[in-house]
Amino acid sequence: MSKDWKKALDNIITDQKRILSKEADLHSYAFDGSFGYYLPERVVQPINSDEVIDIVKLANQYLVPIYPRGQATCLSGGPLPVDGGIVIDMVKMDQKLEIDSENLIAIVSPGVITASIQKAALEKGYFYPPDPSSAHVSTIGGNVAENSGGPRGLKYGITGDYVIGLEVVTPEGKLIRTGGQTIKNVTGYNLTKLIVGSEGTLGIVTEITLRLIPKPKKSVSLMAVFDQLVDSGASISTILSSGILPAAMEIMDQSCIQAVENFKPSGYPTDAAAIVLIELDGHPVAIEDEIKEVATICKQLHARTVKVATTEEERGKLWEARKLVSPAITKIKPTKISEDATVPRSQIPRMFERLIEIREKYAIDLVVFGHAGDGNLHPNILADKRDQEEMRRVEDAVTEIFEAAIELGGTLSGEHGIGTMKAPYMEKELGIDGLEMMKRVKEAWDPNNIMNPKKIFPTPGVSKLVLTDD
Repeated sequence: MSKDWKKALDNIITDQKRILSKEADLHSYAFDGSFGYYLPERVVQPINSDEVIDIVKLANQYLVPIYPRGQATCLSGGPLPVDGGIVIDMVKMDQKLEIDSENLIAIVSPGVITASIQKAALEKGYFYPPDPSSAHVSTIGGNVAENSGGPRGLKYGITGDYVIGLEVVTPEGKLIRTGGQTIKNVTGYNLTKLIVGSEGTLGIVTEITLRLIPKPKKSVSLMAVFDQLVDSGASISTILSSGILPAAMEIMDQSCIQAVENFKPSGYPTDAAAIVLIELDGHPVAIEDEIKEVATICKQLHARTVKVATTEEERGKLWEARKLVSPAITKIKPTKISEDATVPRSQIPRMFERLIEIREKYAIDLVVFGHAGDGNLHPNILADKRDQEEMRRVEDAVTEIFEAAIELGGTLSGEHGIGTMKAPYMEKELGIDGLEMMKRVKEAWDPNNIMNPKKIFPTPGVSKLVLTDD
């Protein structure tokens, strides 16, 4: 049977260069930005929706699992081929990037790089706000699958807030369109919102319609340095309660600051407990007053120093440190477990306290950064997967991080998705009945369970993240 479906796949894709079967190629598709390694049996690179339809129909005929994949920057295991089968690499579906100025929308193929959309919109005087840190390499299709966010999510929202229409190949190989090109659309169930963030478990997106907004007239940034992590969290809550809505509010703890300085020295204060980066945008007169008020609040809450960037060059330098965090912290230890537990804004200071407690309890290298303005923190644990005893402590620490977030009224994920990494904890947040309703949706859309199986839903009997071999 295995040879039958592989032969049939060869007949679908006439360009054999777009079917990968060599062992070295398959290993290149066995991992993503998270933790886990699974070898697919084939990788196929479609260039249009017709080919995607034929691949999905073949998968149903032979009951072969299929795994949609973009650039594999996913941090939760979303595209991992856990049961072998076929990885559908969507990066060659990048032909369409149209900016419709009259309707303020962009119509794009799933393989288009997110930063390319942002650049094309800006060239026309428009703005596509979602800005995941991987925007320069991630595809818009992957962003849609994971409902990606980024620093500007505080003011502008995340990917799903800008997706107004989709072309989707269903798990049974049918082509459907959801939504459209209008901002308002309440015709029937909102299938667009259902597909966004479904992590490739309900279909494969082959075209995306995005809404755009006018470009802000001016942006100003500020960096506040704190000697206490809890004070930095309190400043974030106070600023948001004051009626000011920044475009972004990012935080880096001391371990992040030190890692960045070791990676690329830039003069950041390595003795500080935390740095908060704040960006305001809008009308020049309004943000001039707001940036002064933000600076005052930070000083009142014990900020050691507050620096306002007065030029574009200074602004870029302030934000450079935040962009360097991920590559910098990997120099600490080789294994990085990236989480994004999210809590209500009012609980940010308490979540910081819980993270410090967890770090000390399990004696782990835990660094904290992220989009603190919307409660979307990124606790990253640095470890060495060869050290099984350390990894067992990491497993327990991850469980407590998620439990803390849920206890504080938060959620397992703000933007990274569930994938394989967070599936064991789904019942803790949704409850048995809530999870069952999600399973019913999956079964209705994908009766043969071929579309990205073993994602989102927990494996029976597994209630925690397993990173060890025993």
